[in-house]
Amino acid sequence: MVRRVKALVVGSGPAGLTGAIAIAESLGDGKDVVIIDEGIEPGGQLPKQTHKFFGHEGFYASVRGFEIGNLLVKKVKSLGVEIIQQATVTGIYEDVITVYDRVNNIVNEYLADYLLIATGATEKFLAFKNNTLPGVYGAGAVQTLMNQYRVLPGQSFLIVGAGNIGLIVAYQLVQAGAKVKAIVEASSRVGGYAVHANKVKRLGIPILLKHTILEAIGNDKVQGAVVAEVDERFKPVPGTEKEFVVDAICLAVGLQPNVELVAQTGAKLVYIPELGGYVPLRNENMRTTVHNVFVAGDLSGIEEATTAMIEGYIAGYNIAQELTGKSFEEKIEKMKKELEEFRRGPFSKKVRDGLKKMGIVFPEGGYREEQQVDKGPIGKLRAVIECPQAIPCNPCETSCPTGAINVGWNINSIPQIDYTKCIGCGVCVMKCPGLAIFMVQEKDEYSLVGIPYELLPIPDNGMKVKLLDREGKDVADGEVDHVVLNNKGKTHVVFLRVPKGYEDVVRSFRIPAKSDEFICRCEEITKEDIERVIDMGITDYEELRRVLRIGMGPCGGKTCRTLTLQILSEKTGRPISEIELGAYRPPTMPTPFEAVIKSELTEKSEISGSIQGGVKDE
Repeated sequence: MVRRVKALVVGSGPAGLTGAIAIAESLGDGKDVVIIDEGIEPGGQLPKQTHKFFGHEGFYASVRGFEIGNLLVKKVKSLGVEIIQQATVTGIYEDVITVYDRVNNIVNEYLADYLLIATGATEKFLAFKNNTLPGVYGAGAVQTLMNQYRVLPGQSFLIVGAGNIGLIVAYQLVQAGAKVKAIVEASSRVGGYAVHANKVKRLGIPILLKHTILEAIGNDKVQGAVVAEVDERFKPVPGTEKEFVVDAICLAVGLQPNVELVAQTGAKLVYIPELGGYVPLRNENMRTTVHNVFVAGDLSGIEEATTAMIEGYIAGYNIAQELTGKSFEEKIEKMKKELEEFRRGPFSKKVRDGLKKMGIVFPEGGYREEQQVDKGPIGKLRAVIECPQAIPCNPCETSCPTGAINVGWNINSIPQIDYTKCIGCGVCVMKCPGLAIFMVQEKDEYSLVGIPYELLPIPDNGMKVKLLDREGKDVADGEVDHVVLNNKGKTHVVFLRVPKGYEDVVRSFRIPAKSDEFICRCEEITKEDIERVIDMGITDYEELRRVLRIGMGPCGGKTCRTLTLQILSEKTGRPISEIELGAYRPPTMPTPFEAVIKSELTEKSEISGSIQGGVKDE
């Protein structure tokens, strides 16, 4: 039997979900709206997005992607819309739409008054030697395994591509416990947001611009990779090859729209490189050249999830308007204004240029690009914003309880702080999706720097750490002063004690790995163990020995005593000559109890023999 519906939505990503919401809300009932989706759970790419979104609160700014997916799906279901998962639209014919149901292994047929196609995009691949080795993944596959199935597909990675996807996946891999050796990018600049690039650089991950991958090394699996510099024509430069020892290569080299289904409707396709390649020709209402076929999201041009949601609403309200005969122009115009605001910034120039080729023009400009020079009054606990790029985002402004942060009417403007209003609460640090806000306060003997922190383990108060600069390089030793936990948003703030003068230098930290510098090999006592106990206030060799058993092993302290005294001298500032040497106790070498017992038995035997001999003589 053929099932007839008023609206069939293909794809349950952000565009498909918002489109279905707009249609169902306008109809007053979603029973005649059906979503078909290939995935095992609705949401498209949202379930694997663990980072916070940019934008404004109206479109879930500062909310993590998977949480946005949950909210949209809940809304869709509350409206009575049916979501059919693990099903694929296999064909769109003149008289029917065929859908393969993988769960029940059956092909169902549909007719729809209107069709909203929101099938998103697929990842581009890259040609290089051994690119079929196990261990070569697309970024989407890495995110799916890591964030949806909790499977880490490798321990050490090379990321190819420094767009937003590559930068985000690199950061998430570190969160999951993997090591990212480098990110290589063929272009001369980072393609993603600067705040994304900055937060991975603070972790010590190098971004190698004008580089590409030449070869995956390995026989049965990836064991390494060869990269090289490229010239202005993106050709490898001989003699610049570098090898990385990695067990996984993650490709994040762009997306291309999934146009197969929209092409089957008879809608016209056009090639627009700025939008990702071939895209359906459509108007500002998301209508294609086929009257009852609409598109939204990455299928209509590669952009980001927020604009996909807005396009979904525009398409959905236009469909609802025709289904009901009612006017939803006010809602449509509101969404178009949202798109206009989001696309004003410099980061959307490519999209604006691509849409112009379709005859769709978006205004640009009107945003503030100047960064704030004033770092605030010395000695006051205050926020410092390091957001160097005009991108559509304002949670810092809307979250500030005193109105100290200003972005302005254009959401792409770089935020600025009025320090007469800043109370040092740190809310903006926890809300910033780009982790680009820090807390600073100068004190008499040291300074405090508050770092946004989304890694594990969460450090303890008083923990000794290595202080890192903006490039992830060690610059000094520091200490955790205290940690402000944000259990809702999961972006915590770690306040570090840093040396005076390092307030504008320190932007990250590293918890030192447990030392493998063994001082007492007999008892397996490390330099770190000794320093930790000294920091507790124990500065006497004998006390150290009692607490740690240092020098109590087979060598009797021959190896470790002098080394321990040197550490005591370094930590306390006292010359070794002024430190008590500690007692030398017997035995000077390990002596078996058996030998002691034997000696006692022999002695008793000899004494007994002497006594008996004396009696006999008498």
